[in-house]
Amino acid sequence: MKEIHELVRSMGIHATYKGYNYIVHALCLTQEDERRLLYITKQLYPLIAAEFNTNVQCVERNIRTVINSCWKEQRELIQEVCPYTLKLRPSTSEFLDILYWNLTSKQA
Repeated sequence: MKEIHELVRSMGIHATYKGYNYIVHALCLTQEDERRLLYITKQLYPLIAAEFNTNVQCVERNIRTVINSCWKEQRELIQEVCPYTLKLRPSTSEFLDILYWNLTSKQA
């Protein structure tokens, strides 16, 4: 869990964003079962929404807000943790996959 918080904070994402907690929880859930990355809108978002007593649309919007802010302010940091060159802002699923890949590659 500490590694997740450190990675998310290193991306310039702070707890002042609602999406911060959603991303941290999403990464915890994907570490339990990486197949959740295949079904983000059908499995991952509903689990996060239930945990935080909100709806799936709010989860996705708040994660997207964090990604937009990160892309504008910290594009180089996203590129540092991404194993390939990004030409466009990553989607929510791509961003979560990049962070998940970064976490698992450090553990190996």
